[in-house]
Amino acid sequence: MDKSFVDMVSSLGIELAPLKLPLERRLQTLAAIYFSFSFFGFGLLSISLCVYILFYASVVPRVLLFVYLVWYIWDMNSCIRGGRRSNWVRSWTIWRWFRDFFPIHLVKTADLDPEQNYIFGYHPHGITSAGAFSNFATEATGFSEKFPGIVPHLLTLEGQFFFPLHRELVLACGLSSVSRESIINLLNYKGKGNAAIIVIGGAQEALDAVPETYRLNLNSRRGFVRMAIQNGAQLVPVFSFGENDIFYQSPSDSESTVRKIQVALTRMLGFSPPIFHGRGVFQYTWGFIPFRKPIYTVIGAPIHVKKNADPSIEEIQDLHKKYIQALRSLFETHKKSFGAENIDLEIH
Repeated sequence: MDKSFVDMVSSLGIELAPLKLPLERRLQTLAAIYFSFSFFGFGLLSISLCVYILFYASVVPRVLLFVYLVWYIWDMNSCIRGGRRSNWVRSWTIWRWFRDFFPIHLVKTADLDPEQNYIFGYHPHGITSAGAFSNFATEATGFSEKFPGIVPHLLTLEGQFFFPLHRELVLACGLSSVSRESIINLLNYKGKGNAAIIVIGGAQEALDAVPETYRLNLNSRRGFVRMAIQNGAQLVPVFSFGENDIFYQSPSDSESTVRKIQVALTRMLGFSPPIFHGRGVFQYTWGFIPFRKPIYTVIGAPIHVKKNADPSIEEIQDLHKKYIQALRSLFETHKKSFGAENIDLEIH
């Protein structure tokens, strides 16, 4: 590459990617591009493709689309009936490339009894919850080997399953709706050994996904505790060190106009519009691809929950406090090992 061009680009604060890189790293980047594209735009692309086929394609694609849309309508409720996981899809090689891009690690601290059902609380949300996807929606980090007999069900907004074509891959990865009906079905009608993984902080917490900070939206989030008690599911705290580091987002004042607009849009749309950036394909400074930062997802010990179909407010509050204490203990125990020694856990 011409040295004068490199110097000019460097003077603008842009770090170019080397031209010569091992094939393995290229494949890892390709996997990260795919994940980012599917997270940020594949749903809209799938709708656009259907519209194109409907108005501009030949007869055969239109007939195939019609057949698929009939199936789509008939199968609409699969996301609340436990999904339609495929071990083949969950074991695709691309997920291992995605894991190694960061890399992402799954850390086990205790055994889980396959005769019990569980609700995992995943923290923090981050921008894309990449750690949650890699660990629980794929077998890239060996979840089934580490926790034999436990079937993970990563839960997400039901709107993710409205996009045609895109929903088929999401369902095949074992994702389900985070709705109340979906959780009840998973914990009561799918047998034992099921784990419903909920990213507790939700879309609003993504607005606090600032590198080298951990600010959780948890104090007012008690629905998952109520569901655990009503369904007799054991609660498991999960913390992902590094989840907030893979994209850059500036800290924002909660009273600023921008933040107020973001919060309002989050409440209206159900998902957050954080202002952030990652790296690019051919340069490491700006883009929509995450930075290569390690993620360590630590699964804590289960908290015993006694089933009660009609729990009192006090019962919910007591278990919620116990959960927060267990989460804090998990964070403090492991933060030195995973690069967060000088970071405090903020819970709001």
